[in-house]
Amino acid sequence: MKKDFYEILGVTKSASAEEIKKAYRKKAIEFHPDKNPGNKEAEEKFKLAAEAYEVLSDADKKAKYDQYGHAAFDGAGGFGGGHHMNMDDIFSQFGDIFGGAFGGSFGGGFGGNSGGQRRVKGSNLRIKVKLTLEEIANGVEKKVKVKRKIQAPGVKYKTCGTCNGQGQVLKVTNTILGRMQSATTCHVCGGSGQTIESKPNNADAHGMILEDETVSIKIPAGVVDGMQLKVSGKGNDAPGNGIAGDLIVAIEELEHEFLKREGENLHYDLYISIAEAVLGVSKEIEAVNGKVRIKLDEGIQSGKILRLKGKGIPSLNSYGNGDLLVHINVWTPKTLNKEQRQFFEKSLTDDNFLPHPEKSDKSFFEKVKDMFS
Repeated sequence: MKKDFYEILGVTKSASAEEIKKAYRKKAIEFHPDKNPGNKEAEEKFKLAAEAYEVLSDADKKAKYDQYGHAAFDGAGGFGGGHHMNMDDIFSQFGDIFGGAFGGSFGGGFGGNSGGQRRVKGSNLRIKVKLTLEEIANGVEKKVKVKRKIQAPGVKYKTCGTCNGQGQVLKVTNTILGRMQSATTCHVCGGSGQTIESKPNNADAHGMILEDETVSIKIPAGVVDGMQLKVSGKGNDAPGNGIAGDLIVAIEELEHEFLKREGENLHYDLYISIAEAVLGVSKEIEAVNGKVRIKLDEGIQSGKILRLKGKGIPSLNSYGNGDLLVHINVWTPKTLNKEQRQFFEKSLTDDNFLPHPEKSDKSFFEKVKDMFS
């Protein structure tokens, strides 16, 4: 089982963004590979701290994590998908947090990224995947076609002469406090540390071409409308020795013909005739995994709610399934023939047809309260 992100950083759920940032900086400096050469355990803790910070520093991701735990990010690679960020991801995204803690060479020597050279990450791609309620209930693997930028075959890069492959240039500014030195992204290579030496005619100015690729996305059961999943490395490539961006998958839930979703519970409106309500009946109703047969007792009242345990949507946190709530609606005919009208006219004075609610018959408000409890 994956360790809690708050526990990894040593903060509470009520910690502020600044407290989370400070806690991550402390952990990352403590377990930084430069301070722990060859120590695999320290490297793993370094990666875990970055993984925790990547989620908890983002308000939307933090909210999803607080509600669904690690399952909010399962099923599509990336964080929570079974592996951590690599070193280049961490140095690329969070290096600015450390300032000069490592003499300006933060991240040097990893992934062939020597001399402090920064590896640029390609841009992310975003798609929307529409899912039926059945697919959400069972989980599904979707294959989608994505048009992404990749490095053109035969493109050659060389070290940028402006930044000498560092991806950054130093800028000195005169201020009232004296001469201040700052590092800015190289405007020539865009931070990659490399420029194009030669490229095919069909490549753009960065040596990239567009290519269609079919990407497989594993979507876990229980996702909700609007949730975003991440497939690492399936965004656009970056020039030179950069790393590919990610594919962000937004979930859109399609409306079901009969079932209405409320969190992990499902609702079904069942309409029955007066005769069926009086005599009792066996009915087959629609459920998310096929049809279910239920028995209605004689004298069942309109507005009664039958709860079918475990027939709802699975929990993302693996806490079991929600329920299917069947709402009984007794259908009143709008027109009657002469014989039917005579029958009901006689019933008006028949004591057996007059309402006699018992204490066990809950009011509408009590039913609603039970439904949400």
